[in-house]
Amino acid sequence: MLKLTDDGAKITLQDPPPAGDNGLFWFGSALLVGAVAVALAMSLLPERLAIGALALLIIGSFFFNRQRQQRKKAMSGNINSGILWVRVGELVHDNQGRREQITLNKGDKVTLFGEQLQIVDADNLRKYHISGFDTLQEAQATKAILEGQAMGKRHVTIKINDD
Repeated sequence: MLKLTDDGAKITLQDPPPAGDNGLFWFGSALLVGAVAVALAMSLLPERLAIGALALLIIGSFFFNRQRQQRKKAMSGNINSGILWVRVGELVHDNQGRREQITLNKGDKVTLFGEQLQIVDADNLRKYHISGFDTLQEAQATKAILEGQAMGKRHVTIKINDD
């Protein structure tokens, strides 16, 4: 939902429903199976093999966690939920109490893809991908505000709530 402020706008992004499986669930399941296998190995196999099975479980957990961290790092430029405070040349992303201030540089470009925005730097490298807008007009208004364009009736539909 879009609300105009004195110096820009406040936009609430709608987080899409989670897609696919939950990696933490599968990690927990694999860890449980691995722990049971190591317990069986400790009771049935000689000491050296049991210690080797435990080492394999620890190494497997390490690599899975490292892969998850790399995937999370790759997704760091994606914004799809929370609240955006948009002003000319900058925006503040507030997501569950964590705030990130994003200031556009002179060479940065804001492009619109349907109901999604992408911010790229002067070398056309993607910095941010913003999705979760309710309507195309919200995405267009965000782009217009970031670029310093004057807001007109064609950019914004104002909803009046009786709260």
